[in-house]
Amino acid sequence: MSHIFTGPDGQDRCAWCAATPAYMRYHDTEWGFPVTDDRRLFEKLSLEGFQSGLSWRTILDKRENFRAAFDGFAFERIAHYTEHDVQRLLADAGIVRHRGKIEAVINNASRALELVAECGSLAAYVWRYEAEPATPGQGPVSVSPASLAMSKDLKRRGWKFVGPTTVYAFMQAMGLVNDHAPGCAIHGAVERAKAAFRPPGG
Repeated sequence: MSHIFTGPDGQDRCAWCAATPAYMRYHDTEWGFPVTDDRRLFEKLSLEGFQSGLSWRTILDKRENFRAAFDGFAFERIAHYTEHDVQRLLADAGIVRHRGKIEAVINNASRALELVAECGSLAAYVWRYEAEPATPGQGPVSVSPASLAMSKDLKRRGWKFVGPTTVYAFMQAMGLVNDHAPGCAIHGAVERAKAAFRPPGG
């Protein structure tokens, strides 16, 4: 049971969320629950790109700053950002100031608009790649056939910072796969949410 810890309320949870109260709130209320909102999906893909080489704790602590800096991750606005916006963002101490990652979000916003035009919504595209449930006893993984396929297709479409590990973390968070440990108190809630969920276009 090394993947489980007992929280202050006596409930067993995934061990990774033990680090901070913010992690636990994120784990209990967001991580793994199905998401169809296009802005939230784009936000998470963007933040996973920013996380590359860093910890999710760093990004989660700065998430509200990112939202303020990037217009709430409204990709229809971000697609029109200019070099002036890049310089503004590079000067913003509240976010991760990495030119390549900032420019990737702007690029990906235009690519997201293309996907919406083709598929009707970003959600309709993303949920084509819903992952198969993990094999019992398999333990944590960092990539999957679905994340490899989605990463390859996004790269083909011109997206940046969307490697298979980044995409798999996105899938875990947005509910495309339930990677809560079987003994985690939230595992069942996510399973029920997924059972009641109808993917867009499905």
